[in-house]
Amino acid sequence: MEQYVRVIPYKFIQQEESVKEVPKGVELIQAPKIWNETKGKGIKIAVLDTGCDVSHPDLKDRIVGGCNFTDDDSSNPDIYKDYNGHGTHVAGTIAAQENDAGVIGVAPEADLLIVKVLNKNGSGQYEWIIKGLHYAIEQNADVISMSLGGPADVPELYDAIKTAVKKDILVVCAAGNEGDGDDSTDEFAFPGCYNEVISVGAINLERDSSEFTNSHNEIDVVAPGEGILSTYLNGKYATLSGTSMAAPHVSGALALIKDFANKHFERKLSEPELYAQLIRRTVPLGNSPKLEGNGLVYLTVPEHLARIFDQNFKTMVMNAI
Repeated sequence: MEQYVRVIPYKFIQQEESVKEVPKGVELIQAPKIWNETKGKGIKIAVLDTGCDVSHPDLKDRIVGGCNFTDDDSSNPDIYKDYNGHGTHVAGTIAAQENDAGVIGVAPEADLLIVKVLNKNGSGQYEWIIKGLHYAIEQNADVISMSLGGPADVPELYDAIKTAVKKDILVVCAAGNEGDGDDSTDEFAFPGCYNEVISVGAINLERDSSEFTNSHNEIDVVAPGEGILSTYLNGKYATLSGTSMAAPHVSGALALIKDFANKHFERKLSEPELYAQLIRRTVPLGNSPKLEGNGLVYLTVPEHLARIFDQNFKTMVMNAI
């Protein structure tokens, strides 16, 4: 099994020493609007990527553990440091904490499990990914986030994903960046095109479909993926673009949804139920389902619909009197 998986290719735009803002992508999916109800506390998200800058001031208190499955650092499992930057950026979008500086992630009180399955070059063997998936399952992750992909449909990889889903773990994958912004072709990358995963395409901050996002009939949702500001190496920040940047928005959103839904229903929801709660919180953008699936993740949809229903109900009552 010497085939290789890579980080989903992405575009590096700029790096900054310091910032202080809620990233525009986090705002676009309406995460701050529901932080008064949940910030994802107690939800564990396994980030299968290039590792993480574990001393980054926006991330260090959110990291609850991790493991290295790559050939970096002589394959020492206890060193899951990021030498690439991709994994640190993804982790920040998911759960960068509120500390009155830097950036804030979608779920700023969620826990991060750093599962290093890609090395400093951003590549990894399928065997590393599979081991990382089983580790995340053993560590009782609530969500597994993977902004990576490869060309091969490996049965052992598929089996590991199905095992996670059977244990009610939500598996989120970037759809890939081999597309051309229309739905005339099918661009498949694994594991993002497996039906069991939540496959995430990218839009820009103006809510238009990104010119690079893959299109196929397994896309579930879209999220912001262009010009995304997040944490980066050496305590810094960077703006990147790619479906790699879209997927963690959804992983963080699922942490908020799971925490809120479990409290609301007073029980633990199954993976299909949580997926349904995600889809309830999407808005169609008018593109082909091969480009956007169910639409943009927009966390305040239920509240918006409730206000409309309430107003219509009051109008009907008044008209009946």
